Amino acid sequence: MDAVTSFAVNFIAVVGVIFLLVIAGLLSTAAVLYYQDKQQTAQTIRRNYPLIGRFRYLFEHLGEFFRQYFFAMDREELPFNRAQRSWVYRAAKGVDNTIAFGSTKDLRKPGTYYFLNCPFPTLEEDAAPTQTMVIGPFCEQPYEAASFFNISGMSYGALSKPAVQALSRGAAKAGCWMNTGEGGVSPFHLEGGCDLVYQIGTAKYGVRDAEGQLSDEKLKEKASIGQVKMFEIKLSQGAKPGKGGILPAEKVNRDIAEIRGIPEGKASISPNRHPDIGSVADLLDMVERVRRVTGKPCGFKLVLGTTAWIDEFCQTVIERGIERAPDFITLDSADGGTGAAPMPLMDNVGLPLRESLPLLVDKLAQHGLRSRIRLVVSGKMINPTDVAAAICLGADFVVSARGFMFSLGCIQALQCNKNTCPTGITTHDPELQQGLVPDDKAERVYKYHNKLVHEVEMIAHSCGAPEPRQLKRHHAAVVLGDGQSVPLNILYSDAS
Repeated sequence: MDAVTSFAVNFIAVVGVIFLLVIAGLLSTAAVLYYQDKQQTAQTIRRNYPLIGRFRYLFEHLGEFFRQYFFAMDREELPFNRAQRSWVYRAAKGVDNTIAFGSTKDLRKPGTYYFLNCPFPTLEEDAAPTQTMVIGPFCEQPYEAASFFNISGMSYGALSKPAVQALSRGAAKAGCWMNTGEGGVSPFHLEGGCDLVYQIGTAKYGVRDAEGQLSDEKLKEKASIGQVKMFEIKLSQGAKPGKGGILPAEKVNRDIAEIRGIPEGKASISPNRHPDIGSVADLLDMVERVRRVTGKPCGFKLVLGTTAWIDEFCQTVIERGIERAPDFITLDSADGGTGAAPMPLMDNVGLPLRESLPLLVDKLAQHGLRSRIRLVVSGKMINPTDVAAAICLGADFVVSARGFMFSLGCIQALQCNKNTCPTGITTHDPELQQGLVPDDKAERVYKYHNKLVHEVEMIAHSCGAPEPRQLKRHHAAVVLGDGQSVPLNILYSDAS
C-alpha cells in the first residue's frame, strides 16, 4: 500500500470516528434534553412533547423576523412597514427613490392623507427656501432654528456611543438640531458640533444635585455649552405616557453613570412624573426657572390625553404675561417610540398625533398664543407624507427618532431593550457596536435629512405653496371611515 492510499484510509477512519462521536454527542444531548423536558413543570408543551416541543418556542421567537423578510406584504407590517423603511434606506444611501407602475398604497384606508395639488404649482424659480424660525424671542439667547425636520430625543445609554457620534456629526452637516434625550449630554453628542436640545427628564439626569433635585448650578454648567440651544422638560413620551425612562442595568456602564449621576451597574428607572411638577402653575414655574437660570429657550414635552387642563394652562399663561409662556411645546404621539415600555402604555394610553395636534393648535389659537408658543411634533413621522401632513395640521417643527435610526441602518429587529441590537445602534456590546462606523453613518443621516426636506418641499410646491411652512389645512384631506376624504380645514377649523 503506497503512502497516498495509506493516508486516505487513515483520514477516512479518523473522519468516521469523528462522525460517530458527533452522532453520539447529539444523541446524548437529545437524551438529556428529553429528560429535562419531561421532568420540568413550567411549560406544558415541553412536558407533553419532550424535545420536539422546544421547536415551538424557537419558531415563535424567529417568527417575527421571518414575517418581516418573507411573509409580510410591503405595506402591512407594524410598527413600520417595508415600504416606509425602504424609502428611508434609499434616501440615506442617496440612491434613486422613484417607483414605477403605480402606487401600492391603499388610498381608501381611513387615515390616509391626500395632498390637494393646485392646477398651477410653484415653479422652481419661484420656490422659496425654508425660512428659519426663532424660538424664545423673550430669552437672553433666542434660538434661530434652521430646519423644520430634526432629531428627536434618544439618550446616550438607550443609544450606543457610535450611534450618538454618527447622529451628532450628521446633524451638524445637515443643519438640524439633535435632542439629547433624558440621559443628559455626553461628549459624543458634542463632538459632531451640532445644535443640541437638552432634555430634562423626571430623574433630571445631568442637572440634578446629590438628592436628585434640579440644580441651578448644574443648569448653568450645561447652559454654558454653546451647542446647547434649548432646554426641554419632559412630562411624558409616546412609548410610555405616565411612566419614566427605563434603562436596564447591563446598559449602565461607567460613562453613563457619570453622565447621569447614578450608580454604575444598576437599572435606572425614572419617576413616573416630576415630583416637583403637580399642577399647571408648577409647570410654568419650572419653565420660567430653567429659562431664567440658563438664559435659553425652554419648553416641555408631553403626550396629550385628557384635555380639560389646556384652557387653564392658556389662561394662566395670559395672566402671567405672554413673555413668561413656554417657548415651545413638543407634542408626542401615543403610538409608541424608541423607548422600552410596558405594552398597555405603548399600545393604549394617550392620543395619537392626528387627533391631539389639531386640538392643541386650535386651543392655542383660541387663546391668542399660537404665534408665541412654537409647536414641535413627533410620532412615527419618517417619510415626507407624514411630515408634510403634520405641517398642514399646524406643526412648526417635526422631530423623528426612528427615522434617523433607520438611516443608521436599523433593521427593526425589535431588540432595543435587550442590549442585543444586531446593528450596534442600541447596544453597549463592543462586538456588536464595531459594525457601526460613525463617519459612514453620519453621511447617511445627512442624506436622509436632506432628501426628506426636499420631498416635503416638492409636496408644498405641488400644492402651490412656495415653501413647506406655508402648507395649511386646506392643502390636505384625510380619508374617513366611509372611504371618502374630507379636507382638513373642513374637518377642523383653519386655525393653523
